Amino acid sequence: MKITTSLRLYGVNGTACGSPLRGFETIQSLYFLPSTSTFFVFLPFEKLKTMKKTFIILAVVLGFGLTACSQANNNQNTPNQGKENPEMKKTLIVYFSATGNTKAAAQKLAQEFNADLYEITPEQPYTAADLDWRDKTSRSTIEMKDKSSRPAIKGKCENIADYDTVWIGFPIWWYTAPTIVNTFIEAHDLSGKVLNVFATSGGSDVKDSYNDLKKAYPQYKWGESRLMN
Repeated sequence: MKITTSLRLYGVNGTACGSPLRGFETIQSLYFLPSTSTFFVFLPFEKLKTMKKTFIILAVVLGFGLTACSQANNNQNTPNQGKENPEMKKTLIVYFSATGNTKAAAQKLAQEFNADLYEITPEQPYTAADLDWRDKTSRSTIEMKDKSSRPAIKGKCENIADYDTVWIGFPIWWYTAPTIVNTFIEAHDLSGKVLNVFATSGGSDVKDSYNDLKKAYPQYKWGESRLMN
């Protein structure tokens, strides 16, 4: 190839690898010998203004330059190569909220961890009468007395595999997690994830709820617990 421009070193993919050479005039010819990775440059050189222009041959060995430039561009094209993929470090906030208090806590937690939200939605919504803990015949009372109760939920979190940390939140009922939380856990594979617990309550502590879940599902890795009122 032949060019007539100021000299600049280029990598094999055309990306500049350095600054123009100083002290040279217009390049007359530039040739590349692939077998030796060498550029032969023919150019006029002016040492002093009063001297005649003479032509010299400048051999520039680019073995190191070509390799460095190629590696730099490979790193630009694959920014996550050799690094931990941030997409694999995601947090999900899962919550069941009967009156809205736990939902508000979940939203606050999602902001803190820059996390995604997923609501556990009962197939049959809870009414105010269902939530009357003083009524021994209320739906919530019956469900909580029966430890095998698994209230039906709408759908599943289809992309649960994308998350490595999952917070599970709920209002504390009868000193523990509502059995609808068990429905969610048993409907999903939570292997390999860190499971944290958060809860809302008018007077109960979260520790009993946390310990109950940890005891019920010892196959999973349980992390921290947090009471959020």
